[in-house]
Amino acid sequence: MILWMRSVMDSVHRNMDSAHGNPGTIPLIRAEGLCKSFRNSLANIDILKNVDFEMAAGETVAVIGPSGIGKSTLLHIFGTLAPPDKGKVLFNGQDVFSLGQERLAAFRNESIGFVFQFHHLLAEFNALENAMMPAYIQGKSRPRALEMAEQILVRVGLKDRLHHPVTKLSGGEQQRVALARALVLKPLLLLADEPTGNLDEKNAAQVHELLMSLNKELGMTLIVVTHNMELSALMSRCVTLSDGRLLDTD
Repeated sequence: MILWMRSVMDSVHRNMDSAHGNPGTIPLIRAEGLCKSFRNSLANIDILKNVDFEMAAGETVAVIGPSGIGKSTLLHIFGTLAPPDKGKVLFNGQDVFSLGQERLAAFRNESIGFVFQFHHLLAEFNALENAMMPAYIQGKSRPRALEMAEQILVRVGLKDRLHHPVTKLSGGEQQRVALARALVLKPLLLLADEPTGNLDEKNAAQVHELLMSLNKELGMTLIVVTHNMELSALMSRCVTLSDGRLLDTD
């Protein structure tokens, strides 16, 4: 499995290098005919209807639309947290849902970072311990995982908060810890679901700026579900989920 992962990641990085020379030409992510429905007490509700989508390595995309329309469901499918009922998600040409559970979990840990509106930090741990978790889960030694976590926490502006319990941090600081945790392994893809939905205007603007600068520095691909028009305007592309379909926004 390790050799397989290295082969996939080497191929992705080669495509990223090519994409930097000609942005938008190499699809890092390609979704084909995604369908997803849920059943309530009365009927099936179609959330996604034959959604097609692709984006290049390093691109930034905002997904907008009314609440309850299925944006988070779409993000969970892109993040391999939930499979579609029909259709495929190709990551650098690989149908990720065709992988076994062990390979899929390894791929997700290595390649995808998640940031949510509610940061889901571990209250009993400090900032450093929270941010190190993905590296520790991957099998890095504790000293190495802590070193990696410290580097990214310093980068997101928390040099003086490394050993603070996360319950003692402000809302903006907690979201920065969540962002550091998502980026500690330098994933190729960052998925953010309303990342500033619980922040005041000042802290939201700081996180917006941070997301964009990290996109440029790390070359990471970014998909953001948001109602924040200031954040969506910063993305290179904006798409709208409407009636189960994904439409380019003018």
